[in-house]
Amino acid sequence: MTQSLEDYLEMVSFLADEGEVRVTDIAARLSVSKPSVLTALKVLEERGFLEHERYRGVTLTEKGVTQAAEIRERHTFLTQFLRDVLGVSPAVAEEDACKMEHILSEETLKKMKAMASSRKKN
Repeated sequence: MTQSLEDYLEMVSFLADEGEVRVTDIAARLSVSKPSVLTALKVLEERGFLEHERYRGVTLTEKGVTQAAEIRERHTFLTQFLRDVLGVSPAVAEEDACKMEHILSEETLKKMKAMASSRKKN
């Protein structure tokens, strides 16, 4: 899945936590156009991650909930790692985590988690 599609899926998940998910809200939060959102939603729907009925909102499927949770977990861990382990400011940690969550390999992420875990024990 592309970084862009992951960002859309993650945003749908965040908005779902707050209530109804509307195209307008996704566009506003990601600073993109409504047509861009509609294009991305169509692709995500075709891949089975969500359901979108025009004028009715967006709903994550079970597959979408699972994928979004994985993306959000990576993002949360990376933000905390950058902030707590490396001492990066909260704003920069959030921005960098958003970029890193899409490109880090599972191997690197596991090593970072092991490092963070071993620091907590010391």
